[in-house]
Amino acid sequence: MAFDKSKIFTTEAEVLKVLGHPIRLKIVAGLCTHECNVKHIWECLGLPQATVSQHLALLKNKGIIEGKRDGVEVHYSVTNELAKKIIASL
Repeated sequence: MAFDKSKIFTTEAEVLKVLGHPIRLKIVAGLCTHECNVKHIWECLGLPQATVSQHLALLKNKGIIEGKRDGVEVHYSVTNELAKKIIASL
């Protein structure tokens, strides 16, 4: 297999960097199986709501997850295919 020197791995490196934090990795792994709201996520992880919200904001800003509003709740799901493949390979 030849290494393609012309391919720039910027996008892949950015996804890997964001997923490199254990909390974000847990969040994305959980969201790969089903979408959740922030309250359900922080209850499952046993972390403060503010901590989970900060991680969700970063994941959302990097295009790994997406939030859909349902009344007053926002349900998050993984939209980045590379992130899904990385989680599946773990």
